[in-house]
Parts: sequence; structure tokens; C-alpha cells
Amino acid sequence: MHKPVDAPVRGTEHTQTPRLPLSRFKVIDLTLARAGPSCVRTLADWGADVIRVEPPPESGESNDILGRRDGSDFQNLHRNKRAITLNLKTDEGREVLMRLAEQADVIVENMRPGVTKRLGVDFEAVRKRNSRIVYGSISGFGQYGPYAERPSLDQVAQGMTGIMSVTGIPGQGPVRVGVAVTDIMAGAFLAQGILIALLDREMSGEGRWVQTSLIESGIALLDFQAARWTMDKKVPPQEGNFHPTVTPMGLYPTADGFLNLAATSNRHFQKFCALIDREKMAADPRFASTSLRAQNKQALNELIADALGAKTSREWFEIMVAEGIPSGPVYNIDDVFADPQVEELRITRPVEHPRLGKIDLVAQPCEITGFDRAIRTATPELGEHTGEILQSLGYDVDAIERLKAARAI
Repeated sequence: MHKPVDAPVRGTEHTQTPRLPLSRFKVIDLTLARAGPSCVRTLADWGADVIRVEPPPESGESNDILGRRDGSDFQNLHRNKRAITLNLKTDEGREVLMRLAEQADVIVENMRPGVTKRLGVDFEAVRKRNSRIVYGSISGFGQYGPYAERPSLDQVAQGMTGIMSVTGIPGQGPVRVGVAVTDIMAGAFLAQGILIALLDREMSGEGRWVQTSLIESGIALLDFQAARWTMDKKVPPQEGNFHPTVTPMGLYPTADGFLNLAATSNRHFQKFCALIDREKMAADPRFASTSLRAQNKQALNELIADALGAKTSREWFEIMVAEGIPSGPVYNIDDVFADPQVEELRITRPVEHPRLGKIDLVAQPCEITGFDRAIRTATPELGEHTGEILQSLGYDVDAIERLKAARAI
């Protein structure tokens, strides 16, 4: 596979960057927290001209939901964007946004349903100014229904989608997944929906309202666990570090730690038994098929754990990899980024920040031949590009001063 050519490390203006797949699109970012920004990050990273709208300090609205602006979380979410401050509670601020929307292809927001309508910047209002707009919305529970106006966040969604019920060791009670999975997946699903709507617009000429929610994204993330209920009416239990439906697949103790491995097919299981010196286990009628191994997984897992105690994790890992049995270590985060395969993939990329210096951030998780996923510009300062964006809309110096006096920017 050809590796993409590196782009310059230091940030440059959007007009100076090489062409990227989404460089012909302009995106207005009205998002807060994590789900919305993670969606917009995808569009920005692949070249869209993203204008992030934040309230000015004088408005009294918080700009620090994700912590300090210079913090790693904020910097990782908002790179490759330009920034303007607008007070959407003022007529002047709303008008600036509408003038931006007239030139835009996409607007993304994740306010609570009803808020954009009260502000006068909802899909219907924007569509009157730009019928081709693709308007993306993320909410906790959807834009309609009895819970629509309820507040939510990732942990609430993890609980209400059943994710916490299938996570953790059997009997320990519900466990939160260690990352904000419904936020991240809602952002990914919305980005996908926006791109589908943009493709449709090439044929229809019409904009669309693209909607998703944390609860829908969490249910979709359940995937086969959800289908076990919808088709089989089986409520999946907690399975700890073992796969819910096939065996052997899970985390097994070794002489000095643990090893993830999977030998679920009949061919792999026979080979695996020979590798751990348990040929009799391969002939045991309790383990003669995938379905029988699943039925007798506790007994099988105990036998495997006993056998793996004879060698270290590294020794077993080298044996399994050499024979084509899927396996791997359990890393801490620092181990992840020290792994030679991760280093070779270069999923972390540097960018130069004007105050923080060179910082390393996490790039997009896919490669597209002919394009680079380098991070072009660091997260902008609050309102860093307000003046140049307003001037591009036709506001002169006096008009900008009037906006300041009205506390619209």
C-alpha cells in the first residue's frame, strides 16, 4: 500500500492548503461538548472549510464545556477550523449567521431540541435563506418523541441503551465503557449522514435535515447484541472479557499476565489445542463443534487457563502469531503509542500551535490514497478569525464596530 505524502507540519490558511476530498464544502459549526464536535472534526480533517461559531465572552455563555481551551481534549477536537464569535441571542448575531449560512453547504449543531428554533436558526429558518443547506443535528433522544427535550450525555445514553448492562464481569453490576462511545459514534453516524445528503444533493439539488441521537447510536453500536433480542428475544448478560457467543475467544491468564486470543473455528481450535499441548481437549465431545464449545465455555475456558499458565504472555503470543492464531497483548495507553505497528501507521500527527508549540494529536482513522491526513492547523483561539470572516461577508470596519457595540460578536 502506498503511504500518503506528508503535508506541511505548520498550519496554513485554508486557501493555501492542497486540495482535499471535502475542500469544496463550507461548514458552519454550532456544536458543543463531544458528539457534535467529533462529527465536524471529520469534515474539517478531510478539507472542509469549517467556521466554528462560539459565544463571545461578554455573552455569559460557557466556552469551556470540554475544559481549558489549551487542554488536550479541546485541542484534539477543534483543529483544522476557523473561529468566529457570535451572540445568537441578538438580532445582529443571528443575521451574521444567516449570511454565513447563505454561503454554506452544511450546518452542524447538537443543542437540545427546540433551542435552535427559539434562537431562529433551526433547519426551516435556515432553509428559507439557503434551500441547498444540509443541516446536521445530534441530540440525546431524537428530535421528536416523549423524551426529545430531555438533557442527556454519554453516560446516560450508555445506561439507557443497554451498553452498561453487557459490559463488565458477570455479577458485578452495570459498568460504563471507558470511552464516550455514544458521543463518538453519534458524531461518526452524523458525518456519514451528512456526506450521504451531500451526495443526494448532487442529484436532487435539495438540502436535507440529517438527524441522529445518542440513544440511536448506542443501540446501533450494540449490533449483534441488539439482534439477539430483536430476533431471538434473548437478553444478553455480562460476559466479562469473553466473547458473548463464541468460544474460545477472550482474555486468558498466563504465567505473568494475560493474553487475548481467539480460536473459534474448528480448524483453529484443533491447531490451538496442539499448540498448548492439550490434544485430548480437541477430541473431547463437549468441544466437538462451535455450538458445543459455546454451551460448555466455562469448562473450556478453565482448561485453557490452566494450560496457558505454563508460559509467559510474550511466549504464547509469539507461538500463536507464528501459527496464525489471532492473539494480542493488553496495553496501557502509553504502550499503544509505543507499538511499532501504531508508529508505522502514523495515526498521531504533529501540528504547530502558536503558543503551545508542537503538539501531537490523533488523526483520522482511515487513509485515502492520494490524500494525506496530516493536521493542517491547530485549534484556533476564541474568535481568532472573526474579522476576516465578517469582511468576507461584506462587513466593513464601521459595521464590525457596530456589531461589537451591540455585543453580537
